[in-house]
This record gives sequence, structure tokens and C-alpha cells, in this order.
Amino acid sequence: MRVLGVDPGLTRCGLGVVDVARDRRATFVGVGVVGTSADQPLDARLLRIADEIDLWLEKYSPDVVAVERVFSQLNVSTVMGVAQASGVVIAAAARRSIPVALHTPSEVKAAVTGSGRADKAAVGRLVAKILGLDAPPRPADAADALALALAHAWRGSAPGSASAVGRTTAMSASALTPAQRAWQEAEAKARRGR
Repeated sequence: MRVLGVDPGLTRCGLGVVDVARDRRATFVGVGVVGTSADQPLDARLLRIADEIDLWLEKYSPDVVAVERVFSQLNVSTVMGVAQASGVVIAAAARRSIPVALHTPSEVKAAVTGSGRADKAAVGRLVAKILGLDAPPRPADAADALALALAHAWRGSAPGSASAVGRTTAMSASALTPAQRAWQEAEAKARRGR
């Protein structure tokens, strides 16, 4: 499965592509960040992101696009920018009939690090380790995009995850690894709307 992960934002929009085999082995394909300036008008900034997303979708032909779900923050203008960038990405994928999945930050952190509360540095280090990179991608938005792609690809095979429960009987909590338990807890929180 080829997944394009997108960490949306107006100033920096992280993009990361991974290929993940059935045995969950992940291969790095590409990473980058689309940057726009706060001095530009909103329409120009969104157009820049839209144009770059179109290029990435054409170049990498992902099977699915994984986007970070907008979550509530104290800074409403930041939330609005993230939502606007997300909308541009979702529309670009929809034009090509590419499925889109939304994941919360805690789900992604749990999938990659085993803790839904991990900091950005830990996410970057583990993304680099998982993908065999010499160093975490910079800026953090790039590493976050790769983490989103990994989390999505691994989601269906995580015992106890919502998609796995539909196919097989969920494993008991004692049979799960710490990372799988953290993933299960993060999914449960997301369903409760926290």
C-alpha cells in the first residue's frame, strides 16, 4: 500500500509518502514541506498548497491519503488555517477518487511511538528509525506527515483497532503490546470526541 501522509497547515504543510508491505515493513518514498508566507493573501496560499498536492498525487499515485484530523486548539486562527489546508488536500484526492482517512494526533503518536502523548522529537526519531533514515526529517511537519502515512498503513492490522475488530475477534488487553494498547486507547478517545 502506498500512503501519502499530510500534516496540514497554511505556513507549513508536511507531505510524506511511504510504501507498506503486508508484513508492515515500511519503505521511505518521499518527503517534503509546502511553505507559504503569512504576507500572501489566503487564496494565493491555498492555491500554492493545492498546486503542490496535485503534483504529489500525480508523481506518487498513492492508494490512500492520510490527513491529520483538525482538533480544537486555543488559537482559532491556527485551527482555521489547518482546516482550510485540509479541505484543499481532501478535494484534490476526491477529484482523483483516492480515498482519504483522517487521524488524530494521539492516534498517530500511539501507532508510531507506543504513546499517544509522545512529543514531536520522539515521533521524528522513531519515524527515522522505522524508515531507515539517517536523521529525522526536518522540519517536524515532514516527520509528522510520514508518521501519518505509517499510522494509516498500520491501522488495519493493529490488533484491537476498529478495523481489525470488524474482521476478527479483538485480542484481550493482556495480549496486546504496549504500542497496540496505546493505539487502542487513542482510538477510543477519538471515538468519544476528546
